[in-house]
Amino acid sequence: MKEQIQRMGRFLSGMVMPNIGAFIAWGLITACFIPTGWIPNETFAKMVGPMLTYLLPILIGYTGGKIIYDQRGGVVGAIATAGVIVGVDIPMFLGAMIAGPLGGKAIKVFDSAVKGKVKAGFEMLVDNFSAGIIGGILAVIAFLVIGPVCAGINEFLGWGAKVFADRGLMPLISIFVEPAKILFLNNAINHGVFTPMGAAQVAETGKSIFFMVESNPGTGLGMLLAYWLVGKGTAKSSAPGAIIIHFFGGIHEIYFPFVLMNPILIIAMIAGSFVNILILTLFGGGLVAPASPGSIFAELIMTAPGSYLANISAITLSAVTSFLLSVVLLKAFGKGEDLEGATAKRDFLKSQSKGNISGVTSIVFACDAGMGSSAMGETMLRKKLKKAGLEHISVIHSAIDQLSGSPEIILVHAQMKDRVKSKCPNSRVIAVTDLIAAPEYDLLVEELSKK
Repeated sequence: MKEQIQRMGRFLSGMVMPNIGAFIAWGLITACFIPTGWIPNETFAKMVGPMLTYLLPILIGYTGGKIIYDQRGGVVGAIATAGVIVGVDIPMFLGAMIAGPLGGKAIKVFDSAVKGKVKAGFEMLVDNFSAGIIGGILAVIAFLVIGPVCAGINEFLGWGAKVFADRGLMPLISIFVEPAKILFLNNAINHGVFTPMGAAQVAETGKSIFFMVESNPGTGLGMLLAYWLVGKGTAKSSAPGAIIIHFFGGIHEIYFPFVLMNPILIIAMIAGSFVNILILTLFGGGLVAPASPGSIFAELIMTAPGSYLANISAITLSAVTSFLLSVVLLKAFGKGEDLEGATAKRDFLKSQSKGNISGVTSIVFACDAGMGSSAMGETMLRKKLKKAGLEHISVIHSAIDQLSGSPEIILVHAQMKDRVKSKCPNSRVIAVTDLIAAPEYDLLVEELSKK
């Protein structure tokens, strides 16, 4: 059950994350040109509604279909999503997340059924008309069924959110969000759940605190500062670099291993997140679009007009809260962290003994979304390879779910190693425990240099 929930969350975020740029564009246009925006303009403000109603849901539906069945699935998914959009009068993000993958699955099943049965010369005819017919049928079904059902679900969720807000219970969301983040479900939560809800709220009020529930960098900053002050071993020495990458670069995955070293720190993270949501609720904070990545720069750029004091206060006070609690918890319960580095080296040497990697030409660095920690890991490893004179070895980053074939070497955070092994059983998978000071980088470069 747990794995199914995780897989569903990753799939939902996978439909939204590639389209974050479109959400940001819409958010900036909204913040600038609506009547309460920075530079109100009635003409330019006409773009806000159509982008929210048509562009964003269709992009999500297309991406969902493409995940299932590449370009062909994306086209049919977009057609089906159009039926959902036209059938209701509210932004249909939830409907797009259903209709898009449904379209991709339907055309994939059809193609599988007729594979090898189409006469030569009729392939293009069958391909085009099957996509059109199936897409049209699904659009009608989406119009009549999926749209109204999703509208009801949206109304229920909106009512639930309002009840939480009216009764001052919003901060309690942190009890669920922070533990889920440490299990690397941050993208699934933020982009699979909060981004659609936030976009709908922005359409009504011009801003949303949902965009800051998961992305606020203050909570992680406080915990990392505590490690820098009272931590031990490699964790202490790695903390300054992690602070820069987390707070300014917006890659929150960098601090997850620090919490996993001492799980008791989840209390500090929950407390910091609680304070963040509380301040935002009390003082009317919020963003106009997702802050992705969750950098302090992105938070400030996406801040709604009139909400700077509330947002900055929320970030600051959440950092102070998590810092103070983390210091107390580390002093009382902190364990020696040098064991992590020794364990990593042991695991690397163990995996090295199982295979010869002479002639390696490519390495893949994978993470959940394929955009944050994997991109950073790719950059760090490429620099080390270049310094060692191994520029001929290609290094790329990828989402785990988009891995295909059998890459020669795959680097991934230790928490996700099993997922990668099941996806690419014939590849050599190297687990990384510390994304900044990972001994695996240097050990791999040293090994490759000897070949």
